[in-house]
Amino acid sequence: MNERTACPKTAGRPSQPLPAMISPVPGRARPQAQWREQWELFENTPSVPWLLEEWIYPNRLEDFRDQEVLEAGCGAGHQMGVVRPYVRRLVGIDMSADTVARRRFAGDPGVEIRQGDILTYDTPERFDIVYCIGVLHHTDNPDLGFANLARLVKPGGRLIVWVYSWEGNALLRWVIEPLRKWVCRPMPRTMLWTLSCLATAACYPLIHGLYRLPISSLPYYEYFANARRLSFRRNAINVFDKLNAPQTTLISRERIESWFSPEVFESIHISSYVGVSWRGSGTKSAS
Repeated sequence: MNERTACPKTAGRPSQPLPAMISPVPGRARPQAQWREQWELFENTPSVPWLLEEWIYPNRLEDFRDQEVLEAGCGAGHQMGVVRPYVRRLVGIDMSADTVARRRFAGDPGVEIRQGDILTYDTPERFDIVYCIGVLHHTDNPDLGFANLARLVKPGGRLIVWVYSWEGNALLRWVIEPLRKWVCRPMPRTMLWTLSCLATAACYPLIHGLYRLPISSLPYYEYFANARRLSFRRNAINVFDKLNAPQTTLISRERIESWFSPEVFESIHISSYVGVSWRGSGTKSAS
């Protein structure tokens, strides 16, 4: 049975196109220096297992047990480090961080890091689980990327994605994106990290003051409640990630629903996470 959880109202915003499931086409991988610099800068930052568990919900890490798994857009391999104890074999692909992730898993025969573009990556292998956390919305073509990842899932296998949502992200659209494009892009990454720390510190009086009151109607109420569960450094890294990204495409409810077409997937789950992102997963039909 498909499970499509309630979401925020979408009235008043432009409708985004509903692309059909499309076949991947050849393309050119475009490594982006911003990502490589980010992975190297935060290479030794500890992962947050409970956060990954919430991003992949209702799937559990235990569901990865003894499976052959692909992480699409593995970055520095932080999420792979959480998944590794559960799986039989783990493959990570990324355009920009192959060397960083390879250092993390050097000597582990059960892990393979490959350099490649998730929009066009091709292999005869098919995986029990393919997951992609916080990456599709940063690609040139999220629709093409999703279609390609679906192709890499075995019949009966599971595809799991987490993406930024159009709904609930007015601040990202109207403030952070212009700031990223016109102010942050030319900055040295070390200067951008300083800016990210200052912006995080500026938010803390609100996060730990006003947003502790039981006023759920406040914008970003769930998001800031989640921020209180994270360290200052981790929150600053989240700010840095948004300011450093070369591009971001926010994904509407309609769009992610079109990805998980009932003609292709069963046991579909789509739900909002802290009001600013979508969790989506589905089992690829055997037929």
